[in-house]
Amino acid sequence: MKMLVTGGAGFIGSNFILYWLKNHSDDKIVNLDKLTYAGNLENLKSVENNPNYVFAHQDICNAQAVNDLIKQHNIDTVVHFAAESHVDRSIIDPAPFVKTNVEGTYVLLEAALKNDVKRFHHISTDEVFGALKLDSNERFSEKTSYDPRSPYSASKASSDHLVRAYNVTYGLPVTISNCSNNFGPFQFPEKLIPLAITNLIENKKIPVYGDGLYVRDWLYVDDHCRAIDLILEKGKIGETYLIGGLTEDIPNIEVIRKILSLMGKNEDAIEYVKDRPGHDRRYAMDWSKINRELGWSPKHGFDEYLKLTIDWFIDNKEWWKRIKTGEYLKYYEKQYA
Repeated sequence: MKMLVTGGAGFIGSNFILYWLKNHSDDKIVNLDKLTYAGNLENLKSVENNPNYVFAHQDICNAQAVNDLIKQHNIDTVVHFAAESHVDRSIIDPAPFVKTNVEGTYVLLEAALKNDVKRFHHISTDEVFGALKLDSNERFSEKTSYDPRSPYSASKASSDHLVRAYNVTYGLPVTISNCSNNFGPFQFPEKLIPLAITNLIENKKIPVYGDGLYVRDWLYVDDHCRAIDLILEKGKIGETYLIGGLTEDIPNIEVIRKILSLMGKNEDAIEYVKDRPGHDRRYAMDWSKINRELGWSPKHGFDEYLKLTIDWFIDNKEWWKRIKTGEYLKYYEKQYA
C-alpha cells in the first residue's frame, strides 16, 4: 500500500503513522502536513529515517501540490486527518476552519478522483451530530441526523457531505469514520486531559467550563488507529462507522477528579471559568456497528488508559514544555482569562 496521510504531524495523525509503520512495515507513507500550531514533527522522530516514510511540507488547499504528490508517489490510499479541530479557536475565528476543512477536503477529493485513488478514508467527528441531553440514554449512531452547533462542527459536517457526494456522483471509493474525543500521547495541551495533566505538573489550576457537567465519549488514540486499520481492511465502500471509547457517561468534572486522584492532588486545583458560547452538553457514541461488522472494541477501560496518558506526560515533560510557550500562552491567557 502507498498511503497519503494528511495532517500526519498532528496528534491523531502522528499516532496513526507510528501505528501503521509498526504494524504494516512494508507499506509506504507520505505525510502531508502544513505544520500549523498543532503540527509537531517531534512526534515522528522515531520514524523520520524510515525508508518507507516521507514528509511533505504542504497545504491541502494547494491543488497543484496535492495532485503532484499523489501522482509522484503513486498513492493508492488517502487517509484524511488534516483539519482545524479546536472548537474554542473556531469561535474566535471561523475562517481557517472553513478553508481547511471544507476547501481542503474538496482539493483532496479532486486529486484522488483524477489519479484513480483506490480508497479515500475521511476522519470526522461526533460533533457533527449536535448535542444530547444530560438526562437522556440516547446515543449518536450512523443514522443520526446532522445538527452541527459550532463553526468547527459545521465545517466538518460540510466535508462529510462532500466526501459522500464524491462517492455517489463520481464513484470515488470512500469510507468515513466519526470519532469521539481522543486522548493519549502527543496530544496538544490545549485539550482537556493534557491541559489538566500538564497544569498539575506545573502546580497550576485546571480551568473547568461552567458547572463541569459536560459529557464526552473518550477514545484512546491507539484504539482509534486500530479502528481505522479495520475499516481500511474490511469496511464497506460508501459506509460510515462510528468509533467511541466508553459504555457509560463520565462528566468532565469526574474526568478531572480521576486525574487529581491519580496524581495525588486535591480539588483545590479546580478553577471554574466562564462557559463558552453554544457549549454542547453531551456526546455519546453507539459504536455497535463497527463492533458487529468489523470486530472492533476498545482494548482497555478508560481508567487504565488515563493512567497511561498521565505517565506519558510525566515522562515527556520536555516535549510539552516546548509547546506551552509563545503563541500557545497568548491563546491560553485570552481563552481562560
